[in-house]
Amino acid sequence: MTFNTALDSISTYEAGKPIELVVREFGIKENEIIKLASNENPLGASPKVLQSIVKNVSNIYLYPDDSMFALKESLSQYFKVHTNEIIIGAGSDQIIEFCIHAKANKNSKILMAKTTFAMYEIYSKAIGARVIKTQGEIHNLTEFLECYNTHNPSIIFLCVPNNPLGDCLDKSEIYEFLKQINEDTLVIIDGAYQEYAKAKDSAKSIDPQELINSFPNTIYLGTFSKAYGLGGMRIGYGIAKESIIKALSKLRPPFNVTTLSLLAALEALKDQEHIQKSLQNNLEQMPYFESFAKEQGLDYIPSYTNFITYFLKEIDSTQIANFLLQRGVIIRNLSSYGLNAIRITIGTKEQNKKFFTLFHHFLNQK
Repeated sequence: MTFNTALDSISTYEAGKPIELVVREFGIKENEIIKLASNENPLGASPKVLQSIVKNVSNIYLYPDDSMFALKESLSQYFKVHTNEIIIGAGSDQIIEFCIHAKANKNSKILMAKTTFAMYEIYSKAIGARVIKTQGEIHNLTEFLECYNTHNPSIIFLCVPNNPLGDCLDKSEIYEFLKQINEDTLVIIDGAYQEYAKAKDSAKSIDPQELINSFPNTIYLGTFSKAYGLGGMRIGYGIAKESIIKALSKLRPPFNVTTLSLLAALEALKDQEHIQKSLQNNLEQMPYFESFAKEQGLDYIPSYTNFITYFLKEIDSTQIANFLLQRGVIIRNLSSYGLNAIRITIGTKEQNKKFFTLFHHFLNQK
């Protein structure tokens, strides 16, 4: 059987290994496994979210409210935007796909950083668009502007902060860049980790209302998968001017977000106390990872997310990732990005201690 030839240039996205796989392959008990691979909130979801799910689970035979009124209203109040400036997706990934299908085609060019979220490239190549990448690993807006002026792309992706490296542009840099971009170019600001960036440095904070009012050709993407602890519920959102949302909504399938996901996101957004507790854990634990890197002579980019990436020299990323995996600690090997590097989610104090202990053990046996 033949398939779309565009698939020939696409590599399958490699997600972080699930806990179930480690149980099956290595016989480790589930409660002894630590997952530090997919940037989930180590504190989990808000208890109020769990209560809401239990209370409403008997209604899962009914289709969800396809208008998503309650969640849109709550996001509208939280970000001070109109409900008609919001779209909800099955993860912000789905909204990325909507954006590409709505704006680009096989004759289009799409600009992104050399190392960034892999789905930008996968969705772009799936429609046959040409992917343009900057030369440097981290976001450099001088390089972006040069590429923009040379190639005139239909879409620009800015991951703020950037996954999988953790670098983060200042808001002022982004705004100066946007002033030089044609109004017919769609600029996607992926804010999946914005909660962490804001907590660490206000200069990195992007206000969606200010962004779209200042630059009507932008869309801000957010997710409930990271700081809000709802990775398993698959729910994200996009905020843009009504004209953009109308275009994207034509591509949204009916009932694309489940009843329980909508309820979970609604309750998670309300419980900002839980979010602050999660952000505080991240701020307190990140310095230990930075100190460990310095002690071991590992390079890293200062991170504005809930993960840190170590660039390895004498250590092979696959070896250390497999060593940890066999001992019940799951991290992300970045060899699929062409990097000899590993990405580690910032866990709880106890989880992080186990990671450091095992990493020391690996180094000592070499």
